[in-house]
Amino acid sequence: MTDNDPGFMALVSAPAPESSDGTARLEIEVDERHLNPAGAVHGGMLATMVDTTMGAAVRSTVEDEAPATSQLTVTYLRPGKPGRLLVTAKVSKRGDSLTMCEADVEQEGRAIAHALATFALVTS
Repeated sequence: MTDNDPGFMALVSAPAPESSDGTARLEIEVDERHLNPAGAVHGGMLATMVDTTMGAAVRSTVEDEAPATSQLTVTYLRPGKPGRLLVTAKVSKRGDSLTMCEADVEQEGRAIAHALATFALVTS
């Protein structure tokens, strides 16, 4: 799969993140399909968005390796609602076979989630 192949992201109606130089950005318009029964953006949706955006940030730093998420921690700060979400990610540390990345999710200028992930770098 390439950054241009929608794959799983098409199932959640999300575009591919834009990425370069260890950073990535994703904007998505969330609607009722993305909500949990309480009416907030589903935590699994937010986890998918940060994981995908961080993976794109890591991919922008490698050539013959592919990032595989080995650990993902998402801290949910406040509920999201229907509307535009902005996810930003940045590679924070790079080792020989592991890379760490952080991401933030904002809505209307307010943080709604923060994530930290470790990616294993595998030869593609």
